[in-house]
Amino acid sequence: MKLTVAIADITTLQVDAIVNAANSSLLGGGGVDGAIHRAAGPDLLHACRLLHGCRTGEAKATPGFDLLAKWIFHTVGPVWRGGQNGESDLLASCYRRCMELAVGHRCRSIAFPAISTGIYRFPKEQAAAIEISTIIEWTAGSTSVLDAVVFCCFSAGDEAIYRSLLSREQ
Repeated sequence: MKLTVAIADITTLQVDAIVNAANSSLLGGGGVDGAIHRAAGPDLLHACRLLHGCRTGEAKATPGFDLLAKWIFHTVGPVWRGGQNGESDLLASCYRRCMELAVGHRCRSIAFPAISTGIYRFPKEQAAAIEISTIIEWTAGSTSVLDAVVFCCFSAGDEAIYRSLLSREQ
């Protein structure tokens, strides 16, 4: 499996699925969530209403609607409360659940944002390390057809974190 890092607008990536760092209502918000809702069009809001929300650490799927991606996997990351409240386990669960959805939807490629690192304040380097290790661990035990995972970064600083962590893994 190819792991790549890109500075990009996740809504423009040509992958089978993009991951939405959603809030528990799944009805849109700020940051990545708002951008995905705007780019996917109004049908996404209707589809999300039918999902009746999502718990932290879980993930649900909708079609990509107006996006290039066929699927959107909505996952709710934990709010950082100092690291002693299961935040790391919940964040890892977000990535595992999205990888499971990718297999179930026969995806060959998926793009992830940095879940929980915006308004939820999860420390970026710690979150990236959890993301990378969880995905590498998950793929080692999987027989999926997934070929590519894109770590979609918002800034050059975020990109540097991911590139540094990935270079240690190889």
